[in-house]
Amino acid sequence: MSNDIAFLFPGQGSQYAGMGQALYEAHPEIHGVFHQADEILGIPLTQICFQGPTDVLTDTINAQPAILTVSTAALEAMKVTGVYEPPSFVAGHSMGEFSALVGAGSLSFEAALHLVRERGRLMKLAGERNPGGMAAVIGLDVEVLAGVCADAHRESGAVIQIANDNCPGQTVISGDKEALAIAMQKAEAAGARRVVPLAVSIAAHTPLMEVVADEFAAAVDAAPIGDATVPLVANVSARPISSAQEIRAELKAQLVSPVQWTDSMRYLLDQGVAHVVEIGPKDVLIGLMRRIERQVERSSFGDVAIA
Repeated sequence: MSNDIAFLFPGQGSQYAGMGQALYEAHPEIHGVFHQADEILGIPLTQICFQGPTDVLTDTINAQPAILTVSTAALEAMKVTGVYEPPSFVAGHSMGEFSALVGAGSLSFEAALHLVRERGRLMKLAGERNPGGMAAVIGLDVEVLAGVCADAHRESGAVIQIANDNCPGQTVISGDKEALAIAMQKAEAAGARRVVPLAVSIAAHTPLMEVVADEFAAAVDAAPIGDATVPLVANVSARPISSAQEIRAELKAQLVSPVQWTDSMRYLLDQGVAHVVEIGPKDVLIGLMRRIERQVERSSFGDVAIA
């Protein structure tokens, strides 16, 4: 096991029509991953990944299993091409934790597919029951933004909080639509360089997801989850976990809790990780790491870097 390597797995937002196709064409050995996803889910997921249309791919219920599939295929391609080197840690951004758990041996690909499909369905349902929104805030200190959200909550009486602390100067807030609008105005007034509403109708990683939390918890409890062979640096605590019990608790909690990505990456750095490899579509996470620590070696394996 390499003491200085961590694998990072992207979450929702990294999807795009065409993802995985170059990987598929370059590595016939991984065709089975895509075909298995089609068969298990009973939908043409491979076609959706390769051809879209974009509105179908970006639907939460499809985007989550699609990203999982491309990430898992990329991981398998690393192994068949001989570039795979066992990591000392894995981490996944939001639903990317499920891909990370496949990579860590805690979840089978099939079990992860069923879980993310159900997670996507329930998150979409939560958005219908408790409509909300999200916005990226660029160039504002996270402590200042937390104060902005607290002020917006007091003013509106509704849920609004930091959902993703991605890296210094890049944070996502999430919550009730009215509270979000107030927080966006206050963030701009506080000096944010940009405030960009995201094209979603859900308030992920907030208590507005609690309306489906029990149903998702039941799915997690029913899933065959084992101990991880590689520690997962968890979104909720930014600390390593490896037991099946800890993993079940993490997957339930992160549905309604903020993603502590900056602290997770800093934990990896504190453990001596010197190289991070993003496995899956795009290279968003290594871009975030560049903002956290420029000296870390960064690479990706997916459509952006085919070996």
